[in-house]
Amino acid sequence: MVAHVGDFGLAKFLPLKPHQSSSIGIRGTTGYAAPEYGVGNEMTKEGDIYSFGIVLLEMITGRRPTDSIFQDGLNLHDYVKMALPDRPMEIIEPGLLSTHMEATNGYNMDEAIRLKRLEEGMISLARIGLACSMESPGERMNTSNMLHELHRIREIVLNN
Repeated sequence: MVAHVGDFGLAKFLPLKPHQSSSIGIRGTTGYAAPEYGVGNEMTKEGDIYSFGIVLLEMITGRRPTDSIFQDGLNLHDYVKMALPDRPMEIIEPGLLSTHMEATNGYNMDEAIRLKRLEEGMISLARIGLACSMESPGERMNTSNMLHELHRIREIVLNN
């Protein structure tokens, strides 16, 4: 459950001869690259925010954006969006919560409260992932709001 971020898909293909142009425009890895990169747009911070949102949704759900269940127009973003707000626990990676529960011995009241906070944190993280992975760059969450929300979630989960 540790994300390793590195994308060699953003590397440019150089022409074989000087002054030769290349029509190859690969920008990013399938599933993680912002939709606007597919139409040749330049790389932007909004594209990075999109990729961050997809990685966040992947960590929360345990599903890659290229999983076989994502067919016929369904993608990771829509998969999470359909589950919120009514069925959020159906899409949360069970290992995230079970690891937490295995570290404890039983379900006393304090533990139930901690588990509830953890669930709320996962749902909030899913909402951030959705806000970051909007199709339109202008609709994506900006970095300062994202950081503020991540710090808020950390405080809720850790109850500081």
